[in-house]
Amino acid sequence: MHARDVRFRRGAAWPPSVPKSESAVHQPVENLEKPRKFYKGVDVAPAAVGFSILLDDRSPKSPGGQKLEAPTEALAELIAAEWRAQDQVIDMATMPLTRLAYTALDGIAAAREATAETIAAYAGSDLVCYFAEGPGALVERQEIHWSPLLDWADTELGVALARTQGILHHRQPDESLARARALALEADDFRLAGLAFGAALFGSTVLTLALERGRLTGAEAFALSRLDEAFQEEQWGIDEEAAQRTAALALEADMLEAWFRALDDGL
Repeated sequence: MHARDVRFRRGAAWPPSVPKSESAVHQPVENLEKPRKFYKGVDVAPAAVGFSILLDDRSPKSPGGQKLEAPTEALAELIAAEWRAQDQVIDMATMPLTRLAYTALDGIAAAREATAETIAAYAGSDLVCYFAEGPGALVERQEIHWSPLLDWADTELGVALARTQGILHHRQPDESLARARALALEADDFRLAGLAFGAALFGSTVLTLALERGRLTGAEAFALSRLDEAFQEEQWGIDEEAAQRTAALALEADMLEAWFRALDDGL
């Protein structure tokens, strides 16, 4: 078997250590009744801390009752654009930034330690540490693209992760996982929400930190998270259903890049 076991892949419940009631990101919004659009105008205004998204001068509330606010004007504008794009009904399935903001507002503050543990756990089985045993062309591709990232994580972040071959779990150094946990806890609630979302999306804390710190774009991080999948597609062709899922996940990676860059606004 050349591809890694799917347990190292993206798509785990987000974040695994946080009760689902505390996360708005991966709830099955497609099955919820869509409320009718009740507002005409959408604006962004300064708040006591950060910026509010206003619907006809009133701030919408998160499922937990928090006002919809963002720490930077750039992120607030991106979220506001999602509300402006709604037509006759409010379709939360088309509003990933809003859902991630709700998660930051409702779930992260009460579960920071658990969320940081989740990010450390993804580092403990980080996708970019699991090199294929063959064929040689795939291993070479992984060496070219993954090894520099592991070196970067070690030298720039202090997260030294050991590489292995095959799919059997390889225990990572406790001090490296502690460092990944510490980096997560240094982040504010909005940035921490993005880090946890990315770790689940990519199956990799290293790729997520590289995206968050501007070393990779969302498209690059996503492509690196599926090197072996892309290799298999080159050999055997692309399944239509898998292609649709890949396209949807690629959009999530682009969204996460926009999230982090907007949080960097003004820093």
